[in-house]
Amino acid sequence: MGIETVRTATSGEEADSRRREQRGWYFYDWACSVYSTSVLTVFLGPYLTSVAKAAADPDGYVHPLGVPVRAGSFFAYSVSLSVIVAVVVMPLVGAAADRTGRKKPLLGAAAYTGAAATTAMFFLGGDRYLLGGALLIVANAAQSVAMMLYNSYLPQIAPPEERDAVSSRGWAFGYAAGSLVLVVNLVLYLAHDSFGVSESTAVRICLASAGLWWGGFTLIPLLRLRDRPVAARAEATAPGLRQLAATVRDMRRHPLTLSFLLAYLVYNDGIQTVISQASVYGSEELGLGQSTLIGAVLLVQVLAVAGALGMGRLARTYGAKRTILGSLAAWTLTLGAGYFLPAGAPVGFFLLAAAIGLVLGGSQALSRSLFSHLVPPGKEAEYFSAYEMSDRGMSWLGPLLFGVTYQLTGSYRDAIVSLVAFFLIGFVLLARVPVRRAIRDAGNPLPERI
Repeated sequence: MGIETVRTATSGEEADSRRREQRGWYFYDWACSVYSTSVLTVFLGPYLTSVAKAAADPDGYVHPLGVPVRAGSFFAYSVSLSVIVAVVVMPLVGAAADRTGRKKPLLGAAAYTGAAATTAMFFLGGDRYLLGGALLIVANAAQSVAMMLYNSYLPQIAPPEERDAVSSRGWAFGYAAGSLVLVVNLVLYLAHDSFGVSESTAVRICLASAGLWWGGFTLIPLLRLRDRPVAARAEATAPGLRQLAATVRDMRRHPLTLSFLLAYLVYNDGIQTVISQASVYGSEELGLGQSTLIGAVLLVQVLAVAGALGMGRLARTYGAKRTILGSLAAWTLTLGAGYFLPAGAPVGFFLLAAAIGLVLGGSQALSRSLFSHLVPPGKEAEYFSAYEMSDRGMSWLGPLLFGVTYQLTGSYRDAIVSLVAFFLIGFVLLARVPVRRAIRDAGNPLPERI
């Protein structure tokens, strides 16, 4: 009887410790999602485009490093270039994290690098488009590295039956923070005269405040998350691209995990490109004002909280895979409708935002939790480095296709509808993955419903 009492007490203490760590984990989403929302989705795209246009020649081109680039494509190309940096850095950091078990200091270093670059966007003005592009590349790459490390904690802080719910709550925390800060941004932007600042200064304050928020709230997960000891390993960490190749070779021993990752990289490339380019589409193609764009993104954030939690509940009934497939069908229909939106009509744009919000958080949260079941134990950070390459606006092919389509056609409508291919191909690839067998092959316990 005494032994059972000790076991029960120990089990209770472990559960309390796990919940405390989970709550700390949620707060990194709360910290960094403001960057993704206020900076990447709302303010930086249109503002950096306007700065590039101010520096453009009479034909509308800027010339970074002597290369002619249409000013309207500069933001998309900068997002794409940030992924090249991330591709080199993430596998290196991920392998080091798995080898040493010291994820937390690496998470802190990446987070504060990104927060510092974002805060420095306050100095982006006039025709300093190169400064804006450089800060975007640093912030995006740092965000990618930090999110890879953050995501790799999920298999360690949540048992299989809790992961869909824990992942969904993390996304909900992030969208709640994004909504809160966007309200403040909207007040400052619309009433900038009352605050005695210009519209440009108001935008730069909003950009910099996201960096301060990111850095400040990162302290909470750094205090609550803990590193785990790892078994000694003899292998050294290779340079970035070689480490990525080594990770891919290791994944070949788990081909079903690799198949899921391929599907995710395709459809999430489309999701992240829509997120990063929607405000450019609304401002440049539909002629909508900044206040309308902020309001639409705020609507996305509010509905995404409910969408993430609601799709988490659907996954308990239908499984994560089926729920994700349903969301991809909804994404396809939404983009098709977006092509036909009339210019200067904000109602249609708000309806489009509502549809995106309802599927956005859930499709991302469930993809993260589903992938966590497919990662071999002890390889979390290394595998999530490959996963993260297409997450949170870090995709490269989508922004590149968007930018090239606009450069060739001069039409943002053609650019936005070109992204439908990512959702259709991703749907087909995901439908072909036998996830239950993939979980068993990775050496993980099988949840009751997946």
